[in-house]
Formats: sequence, structure tokens, C-alpha cells
Amino acid sequence: MFRVFISAMSIIVAGFSARADDSCVSGLQLGQRPGPYSFLVATGPQRGQQTCYVCETAEKPAVVIFARKLTDPLGRLLVKCDDFTAAQPKDSLKCWMTVLGEKTASLDELAKWGKNAGIKSTPVGVFDDPAGPPSYKLHNDAEVTVLLWVKRKVAVNYAFRAGELNDEAIKKIAEAMPKLIEKK
Repeated sequence: MFRVFISAMSIIVAGFSARADDSCVSGLQLGQRPGPYSFLVATGPQRGQQTCYVCETAEKPAVVIFARKLTDPLGRLLVKCDDFTAAQPKDSLKCWMTVLGEKTASLDELAKWGKNAGIKSTPVGVFDDPAGPPSYKLHNDAEVTVLLWVKRKVAVNYAFRAGELNDEAIKKIAEAMPKLIEKK
């Protein structure tokens, strides 16, 4: 009986350690084409308007962030997006963030959060469905999904469960952004 208990405990421990090493998979995968979707913009000149930045971006590189929760690390990531965009020729790429679920944040709350985080030009807005745009297949466990694409094909995909978006992850994403311009 003691052996059975130890075997059962070994299976449980193995299950937990495998789970801890799993990376979160969310969103379109490498090489897939992003489909259009509209969301309600909370900041900038298009505030209050349904907008499809996928359509506006056309063949230009893009950094797209989907978030289920507003956090300090998310704000720091968007500031990195601001900095990267500002360092590029005007209109050479597009970065934006889509908050999933209209109950996550109102437009006013989202605009205030963005201002407090120090976001200057990266548009943020709300997609009314907490599951996100259906064709993007965002995983429920992913608190943040970051897609980088060139010529309408995903080149980089990062997904983070709650608490996984940290300074190290932000640095990794920021280091991947210049590769969008190189692949252009």
C-alpha cells in the first residue's frame, strides 16, 4: 500500500513539474495570416471609433498585443512599443493593444491607465468579446498574447499566463521588434 501511495505521488509530482515547464500557446502561429477585426479605440485621434488596424496596416510590419488584464508590466511593454515606433520612419509599422472583454475596462479607464503607464502613441482599445477575435484562437490561459508580423504573416508569437509577463519577457519582445524591419 505504501508503494502505491509513492507511485501515485510520483505521478502527481511529475504532472505538476511538466505543467510548470509548459509554455502557453495562444493566437496565430508562425506563418499564419492575421484576419481583420475591429475594436473600439480608447486613445488617440480615433478614440471612440471602431477601427481595424489590421486593414490599415496592409503589408507593413505590426506589433499586436492582446490583453485580458491591465498590469504594470503590460504598460512597460507598451512604452517599449512607443519607443520602437518613434525610432522608425513615420507610418513604416503599426503597434496597438486590444483589451479583451468590454467589462475589463471602459474606454475612460483604459485611456487613464495608458496615460498613467506613460503610453504616448500606441493606440489601445477594447474588443467586446473576452475570447478575442475568433480567427485568432487566443487561449483562455493567456493573459497577454503578443504577435509580430511582416507582410501579413506572423513572424513571432509570445503568450504569457497571469504573472509571466515580466521585465525579462519584455526585453525579449523588445529585442524581437527590430527583426520586423529587417524582414521587411
